[in-house]
Amino acid sequence: MAKKQEKKPIPSAVVMVIISAVAAALLWKGLPDQPDSSQEQSSSPFDDKEIPENYIPIYKEAEQAYGVSWEVLAAVHRVETIFSTMDELESPAGAIGHTQFMPCSFVGWSYDGCGGKGDANISEEDLTDTDVIEANGGYGVDADGSGEADPYNIEDAVFSTANYLAANGGADGELRKALHQYNQADWYVEEVLSYAEKYEKHHNAVKTTAE
Repeated sequence: MAKKQEKKPIPSAVVMVIISAVAAALLWKGLPDQPDSSQEQSSSPFDDKEIPENYIPIYKEAEQAYGVSWEVLAAVHRVETIFSTMDELESPAGAIGHTQFMPCSFVGWSYDGCGGKGDANISEEDLTDTDVIEANGGYGVDADGSGEADPYNIEDAVFSTANYLAANGGADGELRKALHQYNQADWYVEEVLSYAEKYEKHHNAVKTTAE
């Protein structure tokens, strides 16, 4: 008969390592969900330094008009809708268009029915009416001279974003504050600034069929 072996105690150092690993796993599980940038990157048709070439002149024209750097505008467009490649250009939270405006921010918060998150049900006629926007203090801009300010028009959307950021300090050294006002999440601000910094150092203009 084989001799029964005595069980040796597990060293205390090993026990501490196991406890620390379990505690870290439990702590992470309890943290709020964070944006999975690696997953987003893998599903994106653009790498970190690529910008659709047809949008760059629009960003630069908006910079000239409002003083917000074109790289920042490109970064906002990138983070919000991956350069307009998202389906429908509408978010579950109610944001709309190429650069994801809440309707009340676009048409103005004094518009009847605006409040809360700003996802009020606004008719297309009012949403794009420049007189309505002006009367209610909105940020929507008719950049292409069509007579309407349309968040689903790329020029209007980019110029409206530049208008918003400039009005909230983005052209006067308070870019971080302006971006946080645009989307009140710290991760969002950091992601936009990260892309903008990459574009300032180097960017690749790429051809795309996106409109």
